[in-house]
Amino acid sequence: MDPIMLTKEIILEALKPIKDPEIHIGIVDLGLIYDVIVKENNDVEVKMTLTSPACPIGPELVGAVELMVKQLEGAGEVDVEVVWEPPYDPHTMASDYAKDELGIW
Repeated sequence: MDPIMLTKEIILEALKPIKDPEIHIGIVDLGLIYDVIVKENNDVEVKMTLTSPACPIGPELVGAVELMVKQLEGAGEVDVEVVWEPPYDPHTMASDYAKDELGIW
């Protein structure tokens, strides 16, 4: 049986249920996931940011992302890196749904 190959799309779909507990909108819709890289051996690198550097629930969100990806069938090692460049801007990074929920229009 062939091993399952993960894709960026599969991982982003798996991360959609993770919500920012203060804003109650998913981190994918908020645009907090900057990149997902899946290597040939299904090791995964996730580059994400937070709504602010002082975000008190940052470690919880990072842990939730790591756990969710690790639970995917076939996932190898998972590395979640918090980055600050480019700076987070919901006006350009959030989905239309999140902008509507946040009242950004």
